[in-house]
Amino acid sequence: MEKKIKVLAFAGSLRKGSYNKALIRAAQELAPDNVELDIFDLEGLPMFNQDLENDPHPKVADFKSRIRAADAVLIATPEYNYSIPGVLKNAIDCASRPYGDNAFAGKPVAVMGASIGMTGTARAQYHLRQSFVFLDVYPLNGPEIMVPYASEKNFPGGRLADQKSRDMIRQMLVNLADWTLRLKGEKGLKKAA
Repeated sequence: MEKKIKVLAFAGSLRKGSYNKALIRAAQELAPDNVELDIFDLEGLPMFNQDLENDPHPKVADFKSRIRAADAVLIATPEYNYSIPGVLKNAIDCASRPYGDNAFAGKPVAVMGASIGMTGTARAQYHLRQSFVFLDVYPLNGPEIMVPYASEKNFPGGRLADQKSRDMIRQMLVNLADWTLRLKGEKGLKKAA
């Protein structure tokens, strides 16, 4: 029996009707047989406070624990003001502190995003990748999934309907599983089934 790759997935948005939460749900639907997605909602994560970093809030402790238990991480980010949302930056700060207790260290990470704008989160994703250097993660380089004009895209009932985007998400998960296995020194899949 093939071991499943456990992926912790979360969206950098608190909005209930978030397009990025819809991307995470689509990833859960489209995951190949060897990938199991665990979805974490950032709602209720307190603001990072260095005075409290050695005694984390239960939601922060749960988040860090689930990151550590995962083989890989998948992040869906909106783009706000040419960058990542504050809620995503806060989540990263909470999970990577205190210094020397970074839950993300050594994890393979994939990024995708949807935006109502023309660039579909390109700037936010590239900005997020700058943080990856300090986080000591292994980012997946492709495919790049940047869904533009999300309000005009087919998100009926909060479900991503665009088949090209769905195909790319599936391929990203195949690639993430392969990347994770390669980093562990195991044989990967190569292409989508």
